[in-house]
Parts: sequence; C-alpha cells; structure tokens
Amino acid sequence: MNRKMLFIPCIAAMIIAGCSRNAITGRNQLSLVSEEQMQATAVTQYKQFLATSKVVPATTSKDAEMVRRVGTRIANAITQYYTQKGQGDVLKGYQWEFNLVDSKEVNAWCMPGGKVVVYTGILPITQNEAALAIVLGHEITHAVAGHGRERMSEQLLAAGIQEVGSAAFSMSNNPQAVNIFNQVYAPTAQVGVLLPNSRKQETEADHYGLIFAAMAGYNPKEAIPFWTRMANLGGEKPPVFLSDHPSDQDRIQKLEQLMPEALQYYKPVTK
Repeated sequence: MNRKMLFIPCIAAMIIAGCSRNAITGRNQLSLVSEEQMQATAVTQYKQFLATSKVVPATTSKDAEMVRRVGTRIANAITQYYTQKGQGDVLKGYQWEFNLVDSKEVNAWCMPGGKVVVYTGILPITQNEAALAIVLGHEITHAVAGHGRERMSEQLLAAGIQEVGSAAFSMSNNPQAVNIFNQVYAPTAQVGVLLPNSRKQETEADHYGLIFAAMAGYNPKEAIPFWTRMANLGGEKPPVFLSDHPSDQDRIQKLEQLMPEALQYYKPVTK
C-alpha cells in the first residue's frame, strides 16, 4: 500500500475524531483546534491590530460609545441565551471588547473571545443603532458558534496531517497556524475561502444574529432595510463584509422567513 492510500484513511479518521455537534445550531463541525488556543491567539492578534490602527476613543466619540453600548447589550443577550440553553460554558474565557476603527472599509468582525471591531465605513450604511445591532449580532454569532475554529480546522486539514497535528498542540508557537488564523479572521481574511461551508455559516449568523439583536432590545425588522442598503452598494468589488455572504435576494428572503421567530424575543430597549 502506497503513502497516498494510507493518507486518505488517516484524513478520514481525523475528520471523524475532530467533529463535534454544536449544542446550539445542532450542526456537526470540524474542530481540530481548541477554543482556548483560538482565544489566546485572538488576544495577541487583536492587540497588534489595534496598535497599528486608528482606534476612535469612546470617551470623545458618540459613534464609538454607541458601538460599545450596542455591543455590550448584544453580549449580554448572548450570555442570557446560552445560559438559558444550559450552554453557558461555551462562553468561558470571553472578555468582551468593542472598538470603533477609523477606516473607509465597510466591515465589522469578531474574533474568538469577544474581540470586536467595527469600521467607521459601515456606519453610514447602518444609519441607526438597530441596524448596528443586526451587524454585531451577525458577526458575534460567527465567534460564539465556532465558525472561525471550524474554518481554520478545515484549512489546517487541507494543509496536511503534519501541519494539523503540530498546530493543534502548539498553535501559539506555530507560524503557519497563526498565518492560517489570519487568513480566516479579519482584518487579513481573504475573499472566497471555503465558500460552500461559509454559506452555511452565514445563514446561521443571520438566524441567531436576529435573535440576539431582538433579545438586546433592537427591532430585528431593521435587518431588511439594512441588507437592502448593503445590496445597493453594488460595484464589481463588494465590501469585505459581503465577500462570502449569500446573494442579496436569497438573504433577504431567508431573513423574512426567520423574522417571526426573532420577533418572539423582541422587547424594545429601554434608553
């Protein structure tokens, strides 16, 4: 038996061993890297990003203060939701941070452990707190649902067995693993990576993002006009925020289908 024939069953065994069922979404996910390792790497990469970016101080900017206010409400709603589902341990190690960065880029993202960035370029599109809550609910869902860990595991597996084993046990000391981390997460995430799986993740982020925004006191119906405005941006090169997302028509149709469920969680925020 040649090496190639041995390699295939080894990969199959690793996939089986590395899969786990997400307690909230119910979907099986590949997980070759621990959440603790992901969070540790996120802290380092997040600090490096903030150190080289124009962070807008919340003490002097109403927009930055809004990002932190809305983000905190979303984080509290997520904590409540996971606790009610008996899955509070999923958020173990989360130390939430919400920062607004001065950039024309229409984007927002969340790293493992609750490290969130919103770019000023997306605020003219959100236009209000409820739409910002839709964005943050969506992006934070990616983190708490383990989407980044899943995508990174797939790329590690694609890189080869040796790389997977090495990165899985000593990720912080493995430059290749850190490089893959940066390919998966903004600000250096590449467009068009693992599109088929990413579509599933985007649908989950839309679904639970609506629920979390509603629980935080923001009208989930704001998702429809927000995504309509995003669609109207057009152009040959869509915003990074849309790079792996479903088509505008499919997304809006699905959001409308999900709206009755989300509205069950909606209680207007008290200023």
